[in-house]
Amino acid sequence: MERKALLNDKSYYAVIFTSIQSEVNKDYEEMAELIISLAKKQHGFFGVDSARSNGIGITVSYWETEESIRNWKNHEKHLVARHKGRSGWYSDYHVRIAQVEREYEFDSRKK
Repeated sequence: MERKALLNDKSYYAVIFTSIQSEVNKDYEEMAELIISLAKKQHGFFGVDSARSNGIGITVSYWETEESIRNWKNHEKHLVARHKGRSGWYSDYHVRIAQVEREYEFDSRKK
């Protein structure tokens, strides 16, 4: 889990990307790493959680505003990744955008 401190005093947005990978995965890992590193540099980006197992993936990215999400969606490299995803990497994906009203956590390492 990689996140900046999220805004506990106001809401923010989560982009939930669920996917099923196809058999075609050439260059997928390299692009995934590049996309995360570029997202981290975007204004309004707070962090990302991601899990993959047996070809099923769930990635949740956290953003300050809907505008920051739109800007990221239209980023040049993100457009390339989306095209590659549609043309080969994924057999299916779904994107949901949600407004997060509050959060809390448990971490047994923190006492």
